[in-house]
Amino acid sequence: MEKAFNALIDSFINSKLGITQNFISAALSLQLKKNLVDCYANNLFTNAGTGNNAGLKHDRAVRGDMIYWLDRKNNNTCQNDFFDVMDKFVLFLNETCYTGLTGYEFHYTLYPEGGFYKRHLDQFKSNDSRKYSMIIYLNADWTIADGGELRIHHLTEIQNIAPEDGKSVFFKSSELEHEVLYTHKPRMSITGWLKS
Repeated sequence: MEKAFNALIDSFINSKLGITQNFISAALSLQLKKNLVDCYANNLFTNAGTGNNAGLKHDRAVRGDMIYWLDRKNNNTCQNDFFDVMDKFVLFLNETCYTGLTGYEFHYTLYPEGGFYKRHLDQFKSNDSRKYSMIIYLNADWTIADGGELRIHHLTEIQNIAPEDGKSVFFKSSELEHEVLYTHKPRMSITGWLKS
């Protein structure tokens, strides 16, 4: 597990954007994907918004995905297994990089065909508790023709990342503006933030 943690951190240090394969095991990834599909089939997802608290807005011209918040209180085995991995990762970051993280929040994300999310930062103007953003993709057999890339806006270049199964992405929530390009088929991930 530390090997995957180090690979993500090393690539983050090199380019402000950590990318690695198999941050979670293939077996856990498959279980989480099945759980996501089941949650969607049971109408547990809601339309995603922008902003927080009283400033929360739902505008399909800005953001077209649906979400379901993960929580240990759901008493779901694979969700709790995922949280066990994240607990270890937060501890590893705090011990090796002195990040001072105290928690996290994650949700399933489903972009239906035609979904997108316009350019944005992940940190709220009124709350800077989100320190690092993290995405873990759950899309088997993804191809270039499927679209749905995560577009990262670096200072001097644009980087597109295909949402391929098993790929994880990690970056500072306050630094990298990004967007999700138009997807041509349903696009699934776990998306969240490490907080302090």
